[in-house]
Amino acid sequence: MSLPVEFHDIAGRVNNWGRWGADDERGTLNLITDEVVRAAATEVRTGRRVPLALPLQQDGVQTGMIPGRVNPLHVMVQINQELFGPGTVACSDDAVTMGLQAATHWDALTHVSHSGRLYNGRPAGTITAHGGAEFGGIDKARHIVSRGVLLDVARACGTDRLPGGHAVTPEDLDAAEELAGTRVRAGDIVLVRTGQVQVCLAGDKHGYGYPSPGLSIRTPEWFHARDVAAVANDTLTFEIFPPEIENLWLPVHALHLVEMGMPQGQNWNLEKLSTACGETGRYTFLLSAMPEPFVGATGTPVAPVAIL
Repeated sequence: MSLPVEFHDIAGRVNNWGRWGADDERGTLNLITDEVVRAAATEVRTGRRVPLALPLQQDGVQTGMIPGRVNPLHVMVQINQELFGPGTVACSDDAVTMGLQAATHWDALTHVSHSGRLYNGRPAGTITAHGGAEFGGIDKARHIVSRGVLLDVARACGTDRLPGGHAVTPEDLDAAEELAGTRVRAGDIVLVRTGQVQVCLAGDKHGYGYPSPGLSIRTPEWFHARDVAAVANDTLTFEIFPPEIENLWLPVHALHLVEMGMPQGQNWNLEKLSTACGETGRYTFLLSAMPEPFVGATGTPVAPVAIL
């Protein structure tokens, strides 16, 4: 089934191919300049740090709905082993097997493709079984630190958690921006709170994934107009699930990652940040969300921290 005309119309309006050169592999992260980071550092007023990652554990958010995306399997490979002989210092080491997008993570620009293409028009076939992403892997993101803006859509809608069928619209983002008392600007990282992660934290992993509120297909143009560097939210699928347009699966992924070259993140726990921003009346902060540099990977775990 081919993608509908509506999708291609939006794609044409948000497309960034060639904007930073034909060989670019970083997309909208190019908008995080030294000047943007210097300005972001001025957002730190108290030094209060709010962690935004879910725990990495075997009883994690994955239920098997997404094939191969397994929760972390943690094993000890040595326990108090005296490597250099009896009476020497003893060591303990661990190993982990997990899906790189199993918990709180960034999607690389190569995480999805459409019509046989990746960001900047590269062939989808450049992703291989043994080499991973030849072009645009998460290692090319390098560092992700900028001004963060919490758009607390749930709070702006007068609720603690959006219902499962709620597609977050540009109008919702406008209302959350007004609540935040700031204007999203070029190079910002936007965090969109729906409250859906509460379902996961309460132990209902299936209910967390489905049905889920999330970003509407109408929102990529909003982020494009403001030159946002990256977007993350507190849901499993990022966009509304099931989709708002029947049989059009993951269109927001395709518009963000393929057309715009904009990384996106899922499974971020924004509850404590929402509380902190509500208490202080400040919804902007320095955000450190460094990707683990797995070479050729299409995503990576991240342990983001908002510094107020």
